[in-house]
Amino acid sequence: MFRGRLSASIMKVAVFKESIPGENRVALVPGNLKQLAKVGVEVWVQRGAGEAAGYSDQQYIDAGARLVEQPAELADAAVVVQVCWPAGSDPDPGLYSSGTCWIGMCDPLGKPADIARLAEAGVTQFALEMIPRITRAQSMDVLSSMATIAGYRAVLLAASELPRMFPLMMTAAGTLAAARVFVIGAGVAGLQAIATARRLGAIVQAYDLRPACREQVESLGAGFVELELDSEDAEDKGGYAKEMDEEFYRRQRELMAEVVAQSDVVITTAAIPGRDSPLLVTAEAVAGMRPGSVIVDLAAERGGNCALTQADQRVLDNGVVILGPTNLPADVPYHASQMFSGNVTRLLIELIEDESLKIDLDDEIVQSTLVAHDGAVCHPRIRELLGLDPLNSTAVDNDADSVDDQQGESQTQDDSHPKELPDDQATS
Repeated sequence: MFRGRLSASIMKVAVFKESIPGENRVALVPGNLKQLAKVGVEVWVQRGAGEAAGYSDQQYIDAGARLVEQPAELADAAVVVQVCWPAGSDPDPGLYSSGTCWIGMCDPLGKPADIARLAEAGVTQFALEMIPRITRAQSMDVLSSMATIAGYRAVLLAASELPRMFPLMMTAAGTLAAARVFVIGAGVAGLQAIATARRLGAIVQAYDLRPACREQVESLGAGFVELELDSEDAEDKGGYAKEMDEEFYRRQRELMAEVVAQSDVVITTAAIPGRDSPLLVTAEAVAGMRPGSVIVDLAAERGGNCALTQADQRVLDNGVVILGPTNLPADVPYHASQMFSGNVTRLLIELIEDESLKIDLDDEIVQSTLVAHDGAVCHPRIRELLGLDPLNSTAVDNDADSVDDQQGESQTQDDSHPKELPDDQATS
């Protein structure tokens, strides 16, 4: 049983204002505080933490939270919840000393050195990107939640850039042809992009190297693009797309270029955690698109699926717009925070027993998400990335082969909700 800094009757959970520029989400929203109070949690919130997301300080007070001015006033919290750990930051010894438990997203496979720094400070850390794709953890899956928002938002960005409307319209002035949208990757973000584009009236096609995705794509009213590729081994045991060799991707790019050229909008979602995103749309393929066409690359953070993508930039090439957003959920912070908070609340309730935090190393959720504990990096995959010897621990690697997306995100999962909604961030 891990008790950290606990009083005899309550567990103090702290919510900081996010420090990453442009991060408008908040880790816990007022609507979840009553659920946490029932399991003995008292939530303390830094003033202004929810303002950018549309949640006022008064709403937190009304929900039973206590407000403080500065993070230093939360130094005795047993648990700190944040949306994202600031990459490259050293833990403040006044806030993250031994005995603190930190819960949030931290890109553990992409930035393992951050995990090592927190471990050295004696912080117990749960990485939400590593939530296992099992039925019991489905309600805690932040990657699926955030991917849903990213897929929706990507289509709206494309629609605002495209110099034509999405739906077919028959007017007195003539008939307006529907826009053609091509979604690459049928994971959570991809499926939401398909659904959103269809609601706007576009003609939608989608591709994923996992043939099992066809049913989900067609159920949303989109056409499934088949390429003449051997994709028998494209899916791993966790339901994620596996990284393939360069010859496979070269052939894939050649076959895909024709579909790209016929499309007004292309949305790509293939990302692999801790690795460069596979190149799927070449500069030559972009040159074949009509001027005014739009590409939204959701894999921009790790280099992008399009050769011309620049992270968080709007690129114009021969009349084609290429967008590389890296944090679309932060553009819809109210609902993104609501979903994130719901996921975190369910994880906290799962971990809390007798008003204290229980770290059961035999529990699959703990095994998968616990990355630092007792002064050491304890996740096998992250230890491998850091060049550390394996620990004699019960912690298991949820991802070595199976967290092949988003930022595993990606997202899903085992027999009940798994392979039906594969992780987008792993749909290469």
